[in-house]
Amino acid sequence: MSDSAGLDKIADMADFGASLAPGARSPARYAASAVPSRGRRVPEPDCPTRSPFQRDRDRILHSTAFRRLIHKTQVFVFHEGDHYRTRLTHSLEVAQIARTISRQLRLDEDLAEALALAHDLGHPPFGHAGERALDRIMEAFGGFDHNAQSLRVVTALERKYLDFDGLNLTWETLEGLAKHNGPLSDECDPVLKVVRRLEDGWQSLEAGNWASGEAQTAALADDIAYVSHDIDDGLRADLLSLRALADVPFVGEIVRSLPRDGAPADASRLTYEVTRRMITRLIHDVVQESRRRLAALDPASPIDVMAAPRASVAFSDDVARDLKALKGFLMERVYRSRRVMRVMEEAEAVVGRLFARYLSDESALPDAWRAAQRGLSERARARVIADFVAGMTDRYAIAEHARLFDAAPELR
Repeated sequence: MSDSAGLDKIADMADFGASLAPGARSPARYAASAVPSRGRRVPEPDCPTRSPFQRDRDRILHSTAFRRLIHKTQVFVFHEGDHYRTRLTHSLEVAQIARTISRQLRLDEDLAEALALAHDLGHPPFGHAGERALDRIMEAFGGFDHNAQSLRVVTALERKYLDFDGLNLTWETLEGLAKHNGPLSDECDPVLKVVRRLEDGWQSLEAGNWASGEAQTAALADDIAYVSHDIDDGLRADLLSLRALADVPFVGEIVRSLPRDGAPADASRLTYEVTRRMITRLIHDVVQESRRRLAALDPASPIDVMAAPRASVAFSDDVARDLKALKGFLMERVYRSRRVMRVMEEAEAVVGRLFARYLSDESALPDAWRAAQRGLSERARARVIADFVAGMTDRYAIAEHARLFDAAPELR
């Protein structure tokens, strides 16, 4: 098949922006649902009312770890303002974008949504600040990585079912969570270490291959969501201005196209207009570029997408370059701003003090966690304590710090 013929075929399948009733399109032959699921680690009867991936999504939505995301930092700690994103609202925005892209590419929307909702389940309190603190503390015990922790959450740490620990998700969801950022090849990668344990006595997650198209979609939806909403939150926090954004790649063109006669009262509307247009353009770029790549690959099954020499769902080269520059701008002006860093440095200290106290004084732990680490080696005890601390919300960590040290950090 020629590239042009393939493009015509893909375009006929799904015109961008077409309005179709739910279920009007069947999955493409490269969608995960085009073949039977490879199953679960613990076999279960099929659900009579839901597909395996719908069932995975629902288990993630009903998990304790998902509910806790409501009080976990995205950029700003929860008490800094009611309208800033949290890990929960971020995950919901990622899921919406992932479904939109998946529908256009005729991928399985339910699998893409499940992966989007689960991708940040392993984040500790205070977001990346908490992750940095835990990774530094855990360096002698195997390190800490939020992607690896997400896999631990869904395979071991959620404990609500009678027949197994974890959520017993399908092979496809576990594979997508493990590899949504690309193939795994470094045996020292903490994600790959968890994958090897999952494969023991079960089946390979094919770590060296690309993930499914649905997982690739969820990863790009994450980029689209956080870049756009971090601009929104940065503008709300007065860390950014529309004037400063006017010269930044990708977003600058959008800012320069805004009406110039708006009154100051229209600032919030202008902010929303910027992020709205960003999301629309980024989704459109992913859909168009991915259609080109899929037409050239002409995959006969989801296996062909996973075995491809490059990602099948991607930004165009020009947009990928502009997004890299935009992320660099946000790193300097938002994530590493003095205001954010002051709060995050104290947040890292909070996590560090909590971990050290639990490791040195097991009586400081809740009963269930104290029992879980009793009799273990120091390395194993450290991992149990890391699991406990990683599961905390921001506000629980602050409350624990006040309980154990008689001091409540301001984090403002």
